[in-house]
Amino acid sequence: MNDTAPQQQQPHPQPQPQKKILIVTAHPDPRSLTNSLAAFATEHLRAAGHEVQVSDLYAMKWKATVDADDFPDEPGDGRLHVMSASERATLAGRLSADVAAEQEKVRWADAVILQFPLWWFSMPAILKGWVDRVFTAGFGYGPALPPPYSESALGGRRALVSVTAGARETSFSDRGIHGRLADVLHPVQHGLFWFTGMTPLEPFTVYNANDLPAEGFETAKREYARRLEGLFTDTPVPFRTLTGGDYDHDMRLLPSVENPGTTGFDLHVRPHD
Repeated sequence: MNDTAPQQQQPHPQPQPQKKILIVTAHPDPRSLTNSLAAFATEHLRAAGHEVQVSDLYAMKWKATVDADDFPDEPGDGRLHVMSASERATLAGRLSADVAAEQEKVRWADAVILQFPLWWFSMPAILKGWVDRVFTAGFGYGPALPPPYSESALGGRRALVSVTAGARETSFSDRGIHGRLADVLHPVQHGLFWFTGMTPLEPFTVYNANDLPAEGFETAKREYARRLEGLFTDTPVPFRTLTGGDYDHDMRLLPSVENPGTTGFDLHVRPHD
């Protein structure tokens, strides 16, 4: 007689629903840490069953500057009012083909990942040009769309900055000489993602990127894998909504809404309960 207790069958983990992710990467060297991390993210997400599209801006030879060529129907004999011209072209479906294709990728995506090196405390010019050209009036913002800093035009999408920095982590701390990384990335996290309705997560950062040893890269990949697995479940940055009652008609934060002593960009993050 077999007196071994029957083993309970372990429940299989529930697979995550398949999602669609756009990765936008910006580095001129295909062998760079930036592009290596983008390739790792692509492979890891696809292995988990997700669909991934990649916009490698240097490989695409992306045009970084907004100019009249972006709006083919605009008359060439007058001033170019970029906001109104971009809105007319967007709503009429008459943007240049490269911009329209990138907008379709953003519409398609459930999440957007920006992968870039921190150059002069910002993103590379080619990536800034992608933002300038793709997030047109009528697509990312505008009077015909929901209000910014809330559900807005691109609501329902997750957003992650994955950034490499040559400096040490302590230099981007509260007393670090470069300032807090959250402040450095505020124009992207709050001014791009949250303004257009996307939900930003805390950024993923690889420090000391210029001299990262092989074992450091392996560590970075393990940590990045964890963040990618939480892309749709991790708690986002709790930015305040414009329509949630925290701001007055002039878009100024109402007095005494924040915790005592809060200053700077932290004013626009909801305090923890």
